[in-house]
Amino acid sequence: MMKTATFPSLRVEQELQEAAEQSLHEGETLSSFVEQSIRESIERRRYQREFLARGLASREDAKRTGNSVSSEAVLRLEGMLAAAKSAAVRPGRIPHFYAS
Repeated sequence: MMKTATFPSLRVEQELQEAAEQSLHEGETLSSFVEQSIRESIERRRYQREFLARGLASREDAKRTGNSVSSEAVLRLEGMLAAAKSAAVRPGRIPHFYAS
């Protein structure tokens, strides 16, 4: 069985508490809202750390191997991809990969 613990009391401005209470979903308690917010913040920070670690590793790999793509090339390719997606979903148009 998992042991539980409590967070220390948190003093906040009245406006923040009222805003939190007004944002609760039906049946949700302020305690469950705070717990979920903490869980989401922890997860977001974990994703940020992992993203940074991947970026730094990629940079080191590019330095080591000499293989890299310029930011200009990436932006140009992203623009091309966005244009292609936009053209593929234009109303009334059948994307080429569906056409016979």
